[in-house]
This record gives sequence, C-alpha cells and structure tokens, in this order.
Amino acid sequence: MDKQPMTRAGFDALNTELKKLKSEERPAIIAAIAEARELGDLSENAEYHSAREKQGFIEGRIKELEGLLGRAEVIDPSKMSGAVKFGATVTIVDEDTDEEKTYQIVGEPEADLEKGKLNIKSPLARALIGKDEGDSVEVRTPGGDKAYEILKIVFA
Repeated sequence: MDKQPMTRAGFDALNTELKKLKSEERPAIIAAIAEARELGDLSENAEYHSAREKQGFIEGRIKELEGLLGRAEVIDPSKMSGAVKFGATVTIVDEDTDEEKTYQIVGEPEADLEKGKLNIKSPLARALIGKDEGDSVEVRTPGGDKAYEILKIVFA
C-alpha cells in the first residue's frame, strides 16, 4: 500500500471526522432504523429506506477514513526549510496579471483550493516542488500556459 502524505492538521481533521461518525452519526442512524422498523411494513417505509441509505454512506465513509488514516504518513513542515516541498506554504504571483496567491501544498485527502490547500499531485504543485524563492515556473492549464514567480516559501 502506498503511504498517503498528510500534514498534522489534515490528519487531525480526518481523525476528528472519524470519531464523530463512530460516536454520534452511527448510533443516531441505528436508532433511526430501529424507530422506522417499528412503523411496520418495511417495503413501503420511506423513513426506513432513507435511514438504511444514510447508514450505507456513513459506513462507507468510516471505512474510507480508516483506510486513509492507516496509510497516513504525517509530515511536519515546520522542521523543513529550503526549496518548495510537501507542506510548504508558497506565495506566487501570476506574471501576466500580477495577481498574488498563497497555497499550502498538502496531500490529496486534505486538498481544498478555496482554503488555499493545493493537492501535491496537481500540475501547479508539481511545477513548484524543488523550486526556490525568485524562481519562475511554467504550468500548462486548460486555459493555456501560465507563468508564476515564487515570492515566498514558508514552512509552518
């Protein structure tokens, strides 16, 4: 099995979600299924079918989270320095528009562009890895090639 690189924050968030699913969501859905069963004929019982479907989703997510956490390789970016690597927070500027953006390079399960978390497997992250402040990178995007300059690298 491949190890899944993750920051401590990403690992903790997934672990919190897993604990909530096991301690709150799972017991609540079991109770909902029992309550729906008491209503009688299960073949026409929408509450029962809805609860069973939700139970399937919860059990699937629990298995997925357990698998991710079991393969997790927690990397502490605060112990790193130098060029861009996993866990680095990188500020870049678009060389065409002068628009600045800041991203932290994280593992796939914790990636969220809206929160500035960039998947390490993304084209931009792959282009940034190994580069230093002041370097320019070219990234092929669906909208055409983009050029970025690395302004700042922080390991926090």
